[in-house]
Amino acid sequence: MNGTKRKRKRKRRWTRDDSELALLGLPCFLWYAAFSFLPMFGLLIAFKAYKLAPGKGFLYSLLHSEWVGFRNFEFFVRSNAFAMLLKNTILYNIAFILLGILVPVTLAVMISLIYNKLRSKVYQTMMFFPHFMSWVVISYFVYAFLSPDKGLMNQILTALGHDPVLWYSDKTWWPVILIFMNVWKSTGYGMIVYLASITGIDGTLYEAAVIDGASKRQQVFRITLPCLKPVVVMMFILSVGRIFYSDFGLFYQVTQRIPNSLYTTVSTFDTYLYAAMQSNSPIGQTAAASMFQSVACCITILLANFIVSKVDADSAII
Repeated sequence: MNGTKRKRKRKRRWTRDDSELALLGLPCFLWYAAFSFLPMFGLLIAFKAYKLAPGKGFLYSLLHSEWVGFRNFEFFVRSNAFAMLLKNTILYNIAFILLGILVPVTLAVMISLIYNKLRSKVYQTMMFFPHFMSWVVISYFVYAFLSPDKGLMNQILTALGHDPVLWYSDKTWWPVILIFMNVWKSTGYGMIVYLASITGIDGTLYEAAVIDGASKRQQVFRITLPCLKPVVVMMFILSVGRIFYSDFGLFYQVTQRIPNSLYTTVSTFDTYLYAAMQSNSPIGQTAAASMFQSVACCITILLANFIVSKVDADSAII
């Protein structure tokens, strides 16, 4: 009897709620299947000297192209630009990750301490607005500031008695400019995430702290920040998982399509891939560079999660 009851329970596991949830998740599944999993078949290009066969389609040409193994990867890693691209991509992302956590967390804590709800909403809206702006639009604003002829910055420098600066020819200030623009655009989104986490903290903790005579500073460091730690660690791991990628719009649009004078300072893997696709470079070498990014990011996020799991197992994602 017990065995038959167990079998009946197993058969009844799939319910109407499961069917409704499956239907809700079906569009998302189809989207990922069509645009994330099926295109992975094209990874074969990275291991082949792809050539389009006359009168034949993509699939036939791919399957009948010469197999070159890891030769495309070797060409990319040994290229003269690889070390420069790796350095720029990693260093910029380290700055983005650190400031992308420090600045939004600080602002979220500050806004959570504002008693006037109207002012709090106004500040949130003003900081969140840049997130919706395209880098193309932002690039025009930046050009209005840095234009060699009528830019606001050169007008200010001239009024102060200094010589105007050819901003798009001088690479000295561009690391600062790009880091500032990234923080300015992404801070609002990160701040909303952390602010939502702060509002979810149990209010009785603060009430008990007030009864014990804790100041606002002590409440922040003893309650708010410790409660934010799991979210901060999660955002850190996800950010580290894209450390070999870069925001193409930031580096390409804001710099006005990367002039030759700025090439060694603002070029990253993504801008290199775009330039390679626009040139006559073999598509196999371009695919190998893109696959290198994906594999490196996968290894990085797994390594970061492993380290976090050893330090604090509760904060790890996996």
